[in-house]
Amino acid sequence: MNNTLTGQELVKMFEQWAPKSLAMEGDKIGLHVGTLNRKVHKVMVTLDVLENVVDEAIEKNVDFILAHHPFIFKPLKKVTQDDEKGRILGKLMKHDITVYVAHTNLDIANGGMNDMLMDALGIKERDVLIEMGKEELYKFVVFVPESHQEEVREALGNSGAGHIGLYSHCTFQTQGQGTFKPLEGTNPYIGSQGELEKVDEVRMETIVPKHFLTQVLRAAEEAHPYEEMAYDLYPLENEGTSFGLGRIGTLDKKMSLKEFAEHVKKSFDVPALRVVGDLSKTIRTVGIIGGDGNKFLTQVKRKGADVFITGDLYYHTAHDAMGIGLNVIDPGHHVEKVMKNGVKHYLEEQCQKDYKDVEIMASEANTEPFQFL
Repeated sequence: MNNTLTGQELVKMFEQWAPKSLAMEGDKIGLHVGTLNRKVHKVMVTLDVLENVVDEAIEKNVDFILAHHPFIFKPLKKVTQDDEKGRILGKLMKHDITVYVAHTNLDIANGGMNDMLMDALGIKERDVLIEMGKEELYKFVVFVPESHQEEVREALGNSGAGHIGLYSHCTFQTQGQGTFKPLEGTNPYIGSQGELEKVDEVRMETIVPKHFLTQVLRAAEEAHPYEEMAYDLYPLENEGTSFGLGRIGTLDKKMSLKEFAEHVKKSFDVPALRVVGDLSKTIRTVGIIGGDGNKFLTQVKRKGADVFITGDLYYHTAHDAMGIGLNVIDPGHHVEKVMKNGVKHYLEEQCQKDYKDVEIMASEANTEPFQFL
């Protein structure tokens, strides 16, 4: 099936993974330029929105840019052709290119930026580094005719419901009999207008994280045969999965700080990095925050990390790290480029069934501002 994808539908698809609710307060996420009410044919994923990226998008006939770093971070006092922001805005508007930004919501999301960085390092055993809260959970109960129980169960599991630990599609059901009388104006799947109908049904219940509720309800309604789906929704006191900034994990085998620094260089494909600490120290537990993690040194140390990987390390923060005995590796902010292929892969998977005509690409333009001599 090849349907038409709008910007609004693309964003909804993306935010099933990285909802805006995960973003840190004050973060400049969401729509920055253009409109979400237009059809989308070509999507480009980029770390930054610089002029060379926009020129690449124009050359490749891209109509939607999904960026990680906010294009408009500080309010613009003017828009002219004499500065880069003005030129970029002019090009974007002229060529009808929409810019949407996912920043800390992508950092925090399960499988998002910081998990991508851990994947690059080959660290599988990991947890949230700076916990910011627990997911809210709901119990979803739906009443389904026996003939459609498998279709509805599959739809619920595929849309994010019924995940408990490493198990998916978890449901519980009981059998019963449903009754209903179709009134005037209805088009019942079973029964006739004005007559009471009795149907053998199952009460199917499952657990749903709050940010999956919309898509779970939509999936259930699509799989359910009735014109009006009967369901209940209950907030739960159960604690959901922790969410937060950064990740902490354990290496498969110990390394010296020097050996691990070389591993970081190779994993992130960087020509150089900065290291704070004794290069002979043993490293096993690794904490990471892509981008600027300067203010989290103490929390990272308390979590038990042997080394902290972060970008944009300040001079005096490096002194503070030395003072508390925390090894730090700064491979630069640009290592967040891993998000380009990570997001591209996610969107391709989401589009492959219903939107095969939409092309997803990763920007090839270089946005690393530093040269290494």
